[in-house]
Amino acid sequence: MAVPWLVLLLALPVFFLGVFVWAVFEHFLTTDVPATLQHPAKLRFLHCIFLYLVTLGNIFEKLGICSMPKFVRFLHDSVRIKKDPGLVVIDLRFGTIPVRLFQPKAASSRPRRGIIFYHGGGTVFGSLDCYHGLCNYLARETDSVLLMIGYRKVPDHHSPALFQDCMNASIHFLKALETYGVDPSRVVVCGESIGGAVVAAITQALVGRSDLPQIRAQILIYPFVQAFCLQLPSFQQNQNVPLLSRKFLVTSLCNYLAIDLSWCDAILNGTCVPPDVWRKYEKWLSPDNIPKKFKNRGYQPWSPGPFNEAAYLEAKHMLDVENSPLIADDEVIAQLPESLLVSCENDILRDDSLLYKKRLEDQGVRVTWYHLEDGFHGSVIFFDKKALSFPCSLKIVNAVVSYVKGI
Repeated sequence: MAVPWLVLLLALPVFFLGVFVWAVFEHFLTTDVPATLQHPAKLRFLHCIFLYLVTLGNIFEKLGICSMPKFVRFLHDSVRIKKDPGLVVIDLRFGTIPVRLFQPKAASSRPRRGIIFYHGGGTVFGSLDCYHGLCNYLARETDSVLLMIGYRKVPDHHSPALFQDCMNASIHFLKALETYGVDPSRVVVCGESIGGAVVAAITQALVGRSDLPQIRAQILIYPFVQAFCLQLPSFQQNQNVPLLSRKFLVTSLCNYLAIDLSWCDAILNGTCVPPDVWRKYEKWLSPDNIPKKFKNRGYQPWSPGPFNEAAYLEAKHMLDVENSPLIADDEVIAQLPESLLVSCENDILRDDSLLYKKRLEDQGVRVTWYHLEDGFHGSVIFFDKKALSFPCSLKIVNAVVSYVKGI
């Protein structure tokens, strides 16, 4: 009986090494690291680790051990959380929704600002533990009460679980601001990546709610705000840039919206959008709204392929305003609070920020735009990772802190 166990023990290191070598090969065969990025070797290393973990997760999923998202979330949640002596951090549940509250210990002569934070991760990754360091820093540096919301994710939950959880938890918090020592006139909503999409969708949904305190400002860090056109200049230019490729984005989108992956090409080619819908929203989605300087490299003008009704019937909820907040009516956009939009040059979602910026400004909403030439998607999560941090990571966090302190 000892021989099979010995064989297994010898085979495991070979297996893990083989998967890592595969991930390294995949990285160098499929990934572009722009010359403008600082510390490209570090980004390559991080992306190889990311591909390694995703590949391992996919293998474990095929073997029936656990799903890929749960495997990766288990690993990044195993990182030790550091306690901050200046903050009280409490894990709560608003109904069934897990939340984490960050409150400064020091006494305050008046109610503090409130920040509602929606983390990123594409509904696949991300968690309260993964974003603990970022939220801890924001709460401490801005002297604010911060609520981070943990929402349901794939593979167990699909649309509209994310929106519902974040909306319900946000309303619960807004109704109890005095309990947490928060000034109702200074509540900020903030989100990164898919969390930025949630910021846009929730601030729009709360427009006109007289029974709740009004949101004072919204902060969207490289958000995903439309699922109509995945051929914008930044989608073409940065489709293979770490840490968010176009392939991974479309796969995550389909998984969250419970769309069969066989329709990925139709989504990329725009054939799932009826011609009359294209015409209706083209004024907001057109690449003509992107400044010329962002189209100088690697962009080819594009138009959607022939309409595919079967693809539309499968993916039409992708075009709902909750999933594509860029297409909200002018009357709603005009009532939104002042905004900070953060975009990164080397990010597939750069143009989502640019399009949403124009929509807001066209309706008279005050917008502060912070763009990083050396930035990439997901960079903010590394701001406190010391050797794994990037200059753009801390720049984004400090820009958010500075903006919040001005509220």
